[in-house]
Amino acid sequence: MEINALITLVLNGTISAVKSVLPFSSDVQKPSFIKQPFEQESISVLIGMTGDVRGRLIIEGTSDCVSKIGEVMFGMPLEGEMLESFAAELGNMLAGNIATSLAKDDTIMDITPPTVLVGQTKMYGFNQAINLPVLLEGAGTLHMILMIEM
Repeated sequence: MEINALITLVLNGTISAVKSVLPFSSDVQKPSFIKQPFEQESISVLIGMTGDVRGRLIIEGTSDCVSKIGEVMFGMPLEGEMLESFAAELGNMLAGNIATSLAKDDTIMDITPPTVLVGQTKMYGFNQAINLPVLLEGAGTLHMILMIEM
């Protein structure tokens, strides 16, 4: 499959996943390209992608945003280790949903276990990535960052 078609499929799958997993009114912003290093300020989840879609997915937001998502989904604010555990599970839910969406288009994407990154972090090791910001009403912005390798 051509790279642009694959990127479009993954972006559409990501938008579908956000809308089906997160119980918020969301506004998907225009995607943009980012170059290394990617600088994180608060908390993110890194998930590897294998199969027809190879690369990494990073779901990044503030601790307050991720805590608010947890509060709406589970009825209580999250902090500390509970917040980090929830961030990993949120990553699993979103990445798994993306993989399921892609399977409908006969595209295989398997995911690796999530790695949670906390605090200020710089990430290297990619040429270019796509940042898809999603504004969640009342929670803040989640950045869905796709590093697709060909």
